[in-house]
Amino acid sequence: MARKIEKSKRDYTRLCRTLVSVSALCLLAACASNKQRTAPRYAATQGYVSPDSAAARQAVQAWESRYEKDSRNRDVILGYADALRQNGRVEQSLEVLRSGVILHQNDKAIASAYGKILAMNGRFDEAINVVKGAQNPRNPDWKLLSAEAAINDQMGNNERARGLYLQALKIQPNEPSVLNNLGLSYLLSKQFPEAEYTLRKAAALPTADSRIRQNLALALGVQGKYSEAIQIAQSEIDPKQAEANIAYLRHMLQKQQS
Repeated sequence: MARKIEKSKRDYTRLCRTLVSVSALCLLAACASNKQRTAPRYAATQGYVSPDSAAARQAVQAWESRYEKDSRNRDVILGYADALRQNGRVEQSLEVLRSGVILHQNDKAIASAYGKILAMNGRFDEAINVVKGAQNPRNPDWKLLSAEAAINDQMGNNERARGLYLQALKIQPNEPSVLNNLGLSYLLSKQFPEAEYTLRKAAALPTADSRIRQNLALALGVQGKYSEAIQIAQSEIDPKQAEANIAYLRHMLQKQQS
């Protein structure tokens, strides 16, 4: 059983690295188009940045400066932890969120982020306990349900994960982030038509970001629908990188099947 979970974890990590191989988005303290240079604020839908890119490093520096001044602020805790995670500094992100959970024991967003980062470190039991402990069964929070689902996906419990995603969608219908994760869960289980349908639905929403469109392209690519996949992917990232992403994912999934 332990070997199965470890293999699922490796496969999930490898797959997700491919799924989020998109070009760096603007996540700076002050974007070029923002003349007022306002301080960054954390949002649940932070844009994806490539690890160790200039954008990722600048995001860490911006949030680190705010964290040094106000380490008790929940938005600063979430923003700094997220920037650290996206730049590959997972252990440091874990410590920031651990402190945040102690300071804000009833904050569901911090509990959700902490649970996810624990799962990234393979500490699945702790992660589930943190997320479930913050949940109110009488009035479930959709973000905590989605976080619990993501942890189950990492453990290889894909059916359980999809059930939780569907519960989250009943509370927050057509939420792009949940639909995206549900689509990836289908992709992990090699249920490609379901993955395509779900990711198309997510990508069609006005608030869908580049990652969702990239994941749709990958879901199409692994089914051999290369023309449409490349067309979508090329609109988001470098054409050669788009082709490489799809080819790699297809190869990896074929290797898993064999």
